[in-house]
Amino acid sequence: MESISMMGSPKNLNETFLPNVANGIKDASKVTIGIIGSGDFAKSLTIRLIRCGYHVVVGSRNPKFAAEVFPHVVDVTHHEDAVAKTNIIFVAIHREHYASLWDLKHLLTGKILIDVSNNTKVDQYPDSNAEYLASLFPDSLIVKGFNVVSAWSLQLGPKDASRQVYICSNSVQARHQVIELARQLSFIPIDLGALSSSREIENLPLRLFTLWKGPVVIAISLATFFFIYSFIRDVIHPYVRNQQSDFYKIPIEIVNKTLPIVAITLLSLVYLSGLIAAAYQLYYGTKYRRFPPWLDNWLQCRKQLGLLSFFFATVHVAYSLCLPMRRSERYLFLNMAYQQVHANVENSWNEEEVWRIEMYISFGIMSLGLLSLLAVTSIPSVSTALNWREFSFIQSTLGYVALLISAFHVLIYGWKRAFEEEYYRFYTPPNFVLALVLPCIVILGKIILLLPCVSRKLRKIRRGWEKSHVLEETSGSAPHLSPERITVM
Repeated sequence: MESISMMGSPKNLNETFLPNVANGIKDASKVTIGIIGSGDFAKSLTIRLIRCGYHVVVGSRNPKFAAEVFPHVVDVTHHEDAVAKTNIIFVAIHREHYASLWDLKHLLTGKILIDVSNNTKVDQYPDSNAEYLASLFPDSLIVKGFNVVSAWSLQLGPKDASRQVYICSNSVQARHQVIELARQLSFIPIDLGALSSSREIENLPLRLFTLWKGPVVIAISLATFFFIYSFIRDVIHPYVRNQQSDFYKIPIEIVNKTLPIVAITLLSLVYLSGLIAAAYQLYYGTKYRRFPPWLDNWLQCRKQLGLLSFFFATVHVAYSLCLPMRRSERYLFLNMAYQQVHANVENSWNEEEVWRIEMYISFGIMSLGLLSLLAVTSIPSVSTALNWREFSFIQSTLGYVALLISAFHVLIYGWKRAFEEEYYRFYTPPNFVLALVLPCIVILGKIILLLPCVSRKLRKIRRGWEKSHVLEETSGSAPHLSPERITVM
């Protein structure tokens, strides 16, 4: 690993070892950390270092003005003096100001420079900021790190923000020292190897819901389609046929019919990807063949699809609870009561309808409860407390149970109306019929995979068995490793 170091090493590198390192200094208060820059990040980093027992020296272009915003125990001075007092220096300035340190090049020789800068755009420059800094100061040890931590999280502590810190450098010793420094500051360092990883590290804070874009687009598209579909059937159709104005249904009733369909469809998409992946492995007889890019991206977005399904289901419950509060619903109840009195009907009890609604609500509550359990266990702090078997049981087994109960919920809602002609308005099927298509396909596919003849073969494939090996042994030819398998393994 030492051979990847492309820079010179300091003459007194052991002197910069941090506390708890075998060959280094044991008392953190004797270690001096330098910071070039006096902005918000530099101030927050200084406070954090002081709390952890380090002595901090800050280099600023205007030390008299900068000293007013730093604690009195901090030594705020010029860049040249700050660089001379420490061997570990945080470069907390923007890329365009790196050249201002050129006159200090002789003082920075052999010292560790930790680049904490970020860009405003992904891949804004041909090279990363850390690589550019390394080209300016080839005799220094450049380390990329701490750029994914905000000034806010530095001040409030790791309990209130992400604790992961990504670190890379071409110098193994310098990387290990910065990793130890991150641990002393109560962060969780992640070693990403050589400085070539700095571009990826700098792009991390600029990503905006990378894995959420696809699921959100799918959810919005489904919601738009089913909203228009319900609007045409429940509002346009009565108006065209009977000149009946039901436009008041748009804000709540039409929206509430859209939400559960989107929720159960998204939940079906979560498990449909796994079924397609299993069928792919069964077809090729190996687990080492890479999935197509579209399927690979789909599998990576299952968590986001599930959380969106839970969101739509929760909003559906809130809308359903508000249905009796509407003024239109009260008028309908009064009209029904008046018609019952006018028709001299003393008892309008319908045993079948009573049972239908009771089971409909019961299955709805159970499905929402299971969805809540799936959503909670997807939280990193909860999932890390579970072993793989527990997590798989909740997310897979209970997930299919939730989908099955949700399908029963929709079936009971539809009841006999799926076979009545009056509900096929404009010759289109009711909403609940469309909502059941994908869940039924997923449930049927899961049943097929649970068949002994299929599940046994799939289990063998996932344990490493390959159909190609059997064919090779049958034909008597020598085993041949495909380039694709070598790449994956």
